[in-house]
Amino acid sequence: MFSVAVSDSVMIAHSFEGEIFGPAQNLHGATYVVEVEMERERLSPEGIVADIGRAASLLKEVLGAIGYRNLDDMPEFAGINTTTEYLSFWVFQRFRDGILKGRLEGDAAESVSAMTVTLREKPDAWARYRGPLR
Repeated sequence: MFSVAVSDSVMIAHSFEGEIFGPAQNLHGATYVVEVEMERERLSPEGIVADIGRAASLLKEVLGAIGYRNLDDMPEFAGINTTTEYLSFWVFQRFRDGILKGRLEGDAAESVSAMTVTLREKPDAWARYRGPLR
């Protein structure tokens, strides 16, 4: 299996519901390093998994929807604890949708078989979501 990854970072604010979160129940900020790794069985005719430049642009666009925002104020997150785990799935869904709409060009929409999205909140704590593209 071949893979290629791109990364970027995003700063958000949010709070959590539930005593398990302790002081994180209060509004606080988080900075994430976000990595998206795409996998496929065989390289494209050009010898790549996917175009890194287009993938980096797509990730920047996905993260732009939440960057410097208070997620508590966004209707799409109403009633959801926007944990690191949940946000890794949220990024996965939007990035996958971009691939399937042909945003990476070439044959990525047909040939990328799986993706892993990792959000690193700090060097010793991260969460990830891995799933099939389809």
